[in-house]
Amino acid sequence: MKLDVKQEPKSETEFMTGADLFIQTLVDEQVDTIFGYPGGAVLPIYDAVYRSKAAFKHVLSRHEQGSIHAAEGYARVTGRPGVVIATSGPGATNLITGITDAMMDSLPLVIFTGQVASGVIGTDAFQEADVLGITTPITKYNYQVKTIEELPRVVKEAFHIASTGRPGPVVVDIPKNISAEVTGGSYPNTFSLPGYQPNVNPNPLQITKLAEALSHAKKPLILAGAGVLFSKASAELKEFAEKYELPVANTLLGLGSFPGSHPQMLGMAGMHGTYAANMALYECDVLLNIGARFDDRLTGNLQHFAPHAKVAHIDIDPAEIGKNIPTAIPVVADAKAALQALLTKDIKTDHEDWQKGLQHNKLTFPLWYDRSDELLSPQWLINQIHQISEGDAIITTDVGQHQMWTAQYYSFDKPNKWVTSGGLGTMGFGFPAAIGAQLGAPEELVVAVVGDGGFQMTLQELSVLKEQQLPVKVIIVNNQALGMVRQWQESFYEERYSESLFIENPDFVKLAESYGIKGVRIEKETDAPEMLEEVFSYNGPVVVDCRVVQKECVYPMIAPGKGLHEMIGVKR
Repeated sequence: MKLDVKQEPKSETEFMTGADLFIQTLVDEQVDTIFGYPGGAVLPIYDAVYRSKAAFKHVLSRHEQGSIHAAEGYARVTGRPGVVIATSGPGATNLITGITDAMMDSLPLVIFTGQVASGVIGTDAFQEADVLGITTPITKYNYQVKTIEELPRVVKEAFHIASTGRPGPVVVDIPKNISAEVTGGSYPNTFSLPGYQPNVNPNPLQITKLAEALSHAKKPLILAGAGVLFSKASAELKEFAEKYELPVANTLLGLGSFPGSHPQMLGMAGMHGTYAANMALYECDVLLNIGARFDDRLTGNLQHFAPHAKVAHIDIDPAEIGKNIPTAIPVVADAKAALQALLTKDIKTDHEDWQKGLQHNKLTFPLWYDRSDELLSPQWLINQIHQISEGDAIITTDVGQHQMWTAQYYSFDKPNKWVTSGGLGTMGFGFPAAIGAQLGAPEELVVAVVGDGGFQMTLQELSVLKEQQLPVKVIIVNNQALGMVRQWQESFYEERYSESLFIENPDFVKLAESYGIKGVRIEKETDAPEMLEEVFSYNGPVVVDCRVVQKECVYPMIAPGKGLHEMIGVKR
């Protein structure tokens, strides 16, 4: 691809620095929000931010991890790249967890790190870190800018790479002398990437093979992952599934790609998936995977994963096809383009008995939980949040039991309403991600469902919530424990609760109030509906400390090494 836009200096009498060129390129890319934290190596850039009066909002996090998780939340709900600026050394290394998280979950980010001056790179200068070496395994691509002339082109390329094909994070490392350098010239940001040409359109022969396989299937199943969301193909998926009466299961990150309340929806599959979804995966004879990775939390023991199925896999990243599961029909393509091609095919389906069996499983083996007589039942709490928000909120989560309960009991009927850390499983993700999501979707209701453990990893971002006056509702599912760790210790370590039960948490209500934010505590089910109604009608941020049963477990569950058909905790 070639772009012919050029950067022009402000005037012959007004100086322009590398940082000015950088800011102008961000404006050209229509960046409206930046998440960042200043430091020595990016002072020229922040000086340009101050002078430019650029048409974007800069959000000052209280820790670089807050910046990058907020950028992930922004990217997830908008589909546009989240933009982060951090200084050299510790500023850059504090981003590593978030960069890895974005890489695992295919989120488009463009991260700009300051670097020490070019002349002292490699001398162990103050706050020097090998950003290229550190981030090479965890980025889609990375750069270190060598000259001021190439800066606009590199920035332009970074946005293109991050947001095309399979999305992912791109790091641009900018030495301080380049951002500070004064220039009177103009530099093109034309670029050509002949080696980077993502395959968008499917091979017609593979589409024909897939259509034929579905025509002969007696037990077909669609597995829909996040690739459906990234390609904006939810409407096509719904049309395709309805046209050929195909049942659908979701991955964790694919929730919302197909309406959760649809009669053909079987629910989430995998370790804490529904009985109906997991048994469908185990028994199907044709499995159509659209935009999912076949990761271990989905498949369980590979020997028992879809053992009777001919597997077809649509994915824009050819590296994912056949990586974990042998694939009979590979389709390297954008999910939207592939579904559009399939919709033109005349597929004759005959699987009425299969559909009846799946519906029987849904009715006979539903998700279940026991109500508590004392503290809140966490599953009931999520149901209440779903009812009060009418299932239309953007929900962000940390990782752990509360994440699984939310995935199970908050049914998503629309795309891009579910923001969670999947592949990396990052505690501390949910709250700053909610900040980014709210900035990306200011008119939406945003709810951060977090654990008392994960919340304490990034709670300093409450300052941002107050400063930006963002009406995020923070629901702390407080079991005074590292819940998922505790559950595994109960199930597999003979109840040896090593360092998983908290002796003392802070008073979260007072903590919120110390930041100037409304705090609420809910301890009884009888009080919860009215109190939650007040929380959700409040025009501003709220932190809600919800006291839930400590030793509640997430079920169903597939133990390590077991197959999808070997679920425990199924209501029979």
